[in-house]
Amino acid sequence: MKLIVLKRTTLAIIVGVLLFLSAFTLNLGGVEVGATFFYMANRRHPIYAVKTDENKLAISFDAAWGADKTRQIISICKEYDVKATFFLVSFWVEKYPDMVQEIYNNGFEIGLHSDTHPDMTKLSKSQMESELKANIQAIENVTGIKPKIFRPPYGYYNNDLLDVCDSLGLSCVKWSVDSLDWKGLSASELSGRVIKNSKNGSIVLFHNNSDHILDGLKQVLEFYKSKKMQVVSVGELIYYDNFEIDNQGIQFKKF
Repeated sequence: MKLIVLKRTTLAIIVGVLLFLSAFTLNLGGVEVGATFFYMANRRHPIYAVKTDENKLAISFDAAWGADKTRQIISICKEYDVKATFFLVSFWVEKYPDMVQEIYNNGFEIGLHSDTHPDMTKLSKSQMESELKANIQAIENVTGIKPKIFRPPYGYYNNDLLDVCDSLGLSCVKWSVDSLDWKGLSASELSGRVIKNSKNGSIVLFHNNSDHILDGLKQVLEFYKSKKMQVVSVGELIYYDNFEIDNQGIQFKKF
């Protein structure tokens, strides 16, 4: 009898949970719990990092405001014989076309960072597409090349954005190591964060005009050099075919 009661109780709980989720009636802070459950189960992810046994990682710089340190960043990277990726917003490209050309001429990768730096998740699919196409055109006008990778402003994304990226042949890329340089951290603080969290396949986020990026970058690259770690552009690190991305944003090759 106890066994029967337990089974009935368990069944009742299961049925209750399913009804609760399917009804979409409970709302906490404006978020429907059932809808959130199913959304999270089907949520896609951009590339945060790459699974690899090779001793390599990628560094990147987001550029939206200011350019006075960019030329020195290029020089430091060349001094350590590393490549990097610069994610550029259209209005930055239009304001500093000579700097964009210099980035490109020195062999660095250029990626998209949107046209106007909005929260892309608040846009419709057509608006997302317009942002990306305008950004592509701005960069093509200066360099003659079409970028293949995109980093969403603030790192905000949703399934619609990833669908639009797919339709335009773009790889959507975030980061796995955040220097937090934009917070005004000292060179040792930001380099310490990056060094502590770096590993094979990491994608590191810097900003081209943060307060202590120059000294911090030197410290990071000196560490990578001591560990014989190869520093490449994002485009050299990620896969473009025959891959999967897990629920933590780790991209790995399918075999």
